[in-house]
Amino acid sequence: MCKSDNIYLPHLATIEAIVDETPDVRTLRLVFQDEAVRESFSFRAGQFAEYSAFGSGESTFCIASAPTRKGYIECCFRSVGRVTEALRRLEVGDTMGVRGPYGNSFPIEQFYGKNLVFIAGGIALPPLRTVIWNCLDLRDKFGDITIVYGARSEADLVYKHELAEWQERSDVRLVKCVDPGGNGPDFDGKVGFVPTVLEEAAPSAENTIALVCGPPIMIKFTLPVLERLGFADDAIYTTLENRMKCGVGKCGRCNVGNVYVCKDGPVFTAREVKAMSQEF
Repeated sequence: MCKSDNIYLPHLATIEAIVDETPDVRTLRLVFQDEAVRESFSFRAGQFAEYSAFGSGESTFCIASAPTRKGYIECCFRSVGRVTEALRRLEVGDTMGVRGPYGNSFPIEQFYGKNLVFIAGGIALPPLRTVIWNCLDLRDKFGDITIVYGARSEADLVYKHELAEWQERSDVRLVKCVDPGGNGPDFDGKVGFVPTVLEEAAPSAENTIALVCGPPIMIKFTLPVLERLGFADDAIYTTLENRMKCGVGKCGRCNVGNVYVCKDGPVFTAREVKAMSQEF
């Protein structure tokens, strides 16, 4: 980890590569311009950063690449406002700002020896992608790995090239799906909503950790499915990064009761989320 004494001063980063995941979702690969920062910067899966387009402001996204992949970081975002539209106008070779990393992380070492089930919907795959690749890069430390991922349509599926790679791996079970009506004639996945497809896939809860990230409505209907499958609340993890703004507990936008998502999270167990939900 490498941080400035000024918590609001970003590191300068060059855009090394751009991938358009969907018509409105883009991935940026960033390389820090300062060699000392580039060599010392470290983070854990689940942490986030603040990304800035100079003159327009900054937005909060997870670090979507894996900490096991050195020399760069990646972020993934949907164009929904002034800052993200400004970030989208940047091109390969342009400079932007990055500050962080912030927040807690998924306790991956506690998952050693366990099976893993990743459940994501739409643009919420990036916060789990960092964990997926982290665990695949340490594959011998985990048991079975299942990925259940869905979106509204085939066009809305992000990381399509990586989905294809995961589908070809013998040590990963990928179940991808789209909402009814979102499939074309050649779609090779399931048709149905993520909670329904998850229940049909029925991953075993024995010695298994579930990691969930998606729209609130998806999580709302996914948690009861996991409960029926036998998952305890302490064996279910999620991330609430969509509630954050400043990243350092100053603006108060993310507080829920006495919890600041940016400082106490963004990673929480289902038990912690249920306790927090009383404050929403």
